[in-house]
Amino acid sequence: MNFSRLDWTVLVVTLLLIIVYGVYRSRTSKNLEGYLLSDRQMPWWIVLLSIMGTQASAITFLTVPGQAYSDGMRFVQYYFGLPFAMVVVCIMFVPVFHRLKVFTAYEYLEQRFDVKTRLLTSFLFLLSRGISTGVSILAPSIVLHSMLGWDIASTNLFMGGLLIIYTVSGGAKAVAYTQQLQLIIIYAAMFLAAWWAVKMLPEGIGFTDALHIGGKSGKLNVITSGFTDKGFDWKDRYNIWSGVIGGFFLALSYFGTDQSQVGRYLTARSEQESKLGLLMNGLVKVPLQFGILLIGVLLFAFYQFNKTPAFFNLAQEQTLRKSANAGEFATAEQKYQQVQEEKRKTVVALGNALHANNEAQVDQLRTRLQQQQQQTQQVRDSISNIVKKTIPGSDGNDTNYVFLRFVGDFLPNGLVGLIIAIIFLASWSSIAAALHALASCTMIDFHKRFTKKAATPLQEYRWSQAYVLIWGVFSVIVALFSYNLGNSLVEAVNILGSWFYGTILGIFLVALYLKRVGGHAVFVGAIIAEIIVIGVYYLNLLSFLWLNLIGALAVVIFSFIIQVIFCRRAGALKNEKALQGVKL
Repeated sequence: MNFSRLDWTVLVVTLLLIIVYGVYRSRTSKNLEGYLLSDRQMPWWIVLLSIMGTQASAITFLTVPGQAYSDGMRFVQYYFGLPFAMVVVCIMFVPVFHRLKVFTAYEYLEQRFDVKTRLLTSFLFLLSRGISTGVSILAPSIVLHSMLGWDIASTNLFMGGLLIIYTVSGGAKAVAYTQQLQLIIIYAAMFLAAWWAVKMLPEGIGFTDALHIGGKSGKLNVITSGFTDKGFDWKDRYNIWSGVIGGFFLALSYFGTDQSQVGRYLTARSEQESKLGLLMNGLVKVPLQFGILLIGVLLFAFYQFNKTPAFFNLAQEQTLRKSANAGEFATAEQKYQQVQEEKRKTVVALGNALHANNEAQVDQLRTRLQQQQQQTQQVRDSISNIVKKTIPGSDGNDTNYVFLRFVGDFLPNGLVGLIIAIIFLASWSSIAAALHALASCTMIDFHKRFTKKAATPLQEYRWSQAYVLIWGVFSVIVALFSYNLGNSLVEAVNILGSWFYGTILGIFLVALYLKRVGGHAVFVGAIIAEIIVIGVYYLNLLSFLWLNLIGALAVVIFSFIIQVIFCRRAGALKNEKALQGVKL
């Protein structure tokens, strides 16, 4: 990667600006309310930006364009259930949490059920969020890995150390206020990157032409039905049904029961401001995600006219060139460039046909382009196999590196540094919020629940900082083992969440709507549901988004059945004792 002195200057100045601003804004009460919830004084627009910043991790900006480059824009359907979920969260969860003045969402469960149900739910959150935070730390580490050539373990330790220092020193108030500045810089830089990709297209080829090329190559697959010649494909990850239904349940659990988001809107100064922040998030999230995916389509069109790397992971590519399989890689790379050259001719001809309004030629060239795209993918698959057998532990997946490679190879000095800075900023934003949520649950649901020794507000504040540090170390350890997950990072995080979100949501649904179901029934029902969810995933019966629906329904159904059985047994036992009393 070409990283100039100007890029280093832009990177360092941008990061220092955020740190100084965060320190300035971190002045708050040194107690739990101040450190974890910003004294509940945040206006709705800060709540909105904080919610968005917590969602928009470095993974979003680093890997989502690559996701669109490889698989098209159908990933956007994952978010189609989110606006509906925001409305339901405002109706179901926000009034309860504000009325009870809770620190964590799971305090309510002890009041409704019992302590073991509260602890189980909090533990599931801690496990899922702790692991996914570790994966999130990997994203900026990938940047340093490619930029400086550091090994991935060293970059994880370095990035994790910076994040821990940044997060421990500032409370929820610092996180919320820095997120607003971070998001402004992030979206401005992403827009500049997209503009530059279009600017560098050949003369006569513009934005609409780029979209047409992407569309003819199957990259503008925004809406997909999931139906094939054999019927509905339940293993299809992204389609309109899995997005609206499965995505709805995932978003409902994420915003209604995940402490990393609940903690964001509990900082609001009123229930109405919490609701306004959530509803606005529902309005803006889908268009923003659409825009980030569109960058991937523009990159795809850009690479039809420019030399395309056979493998986007520069560090692994360099390893391949020095390996025993270097000759095999060179042969595959040469074949790849030959296919790309043929595609380039087809794309140029397609652009000319479009400008000439020659529909017959457009149709002919579109068919040829699709065939060449299939040939390209076959060669890339063969290169992936070479990578896997050459580099131990590698999965041969370079999706996470598409955007980063474009940035390093083509963007001008200064803008490269700004793009790298936004990846750092996005990671700080989301990971800081996640670590604070993990510390909140550990402190409130476990430490304060079981400690017998009274503590001063300042001591509780210090304990909360200690738990941020502990979870930071845990997340770094997870990151060290997360390099080769077999998916793009954004998919990996969503899959991890789907293992647990449905079960957690199901517990809250029982709490709110099945008033006769007790703690013992929902506890057992939740364990059974979690076993079912993990089993369905490992048997590969359905795509991961459906796990959220399955988990929620399983908890509701099994809790109800267990409660009915328990009540019948209790009634039978009572009748038996009554009969024994009569006989006596």
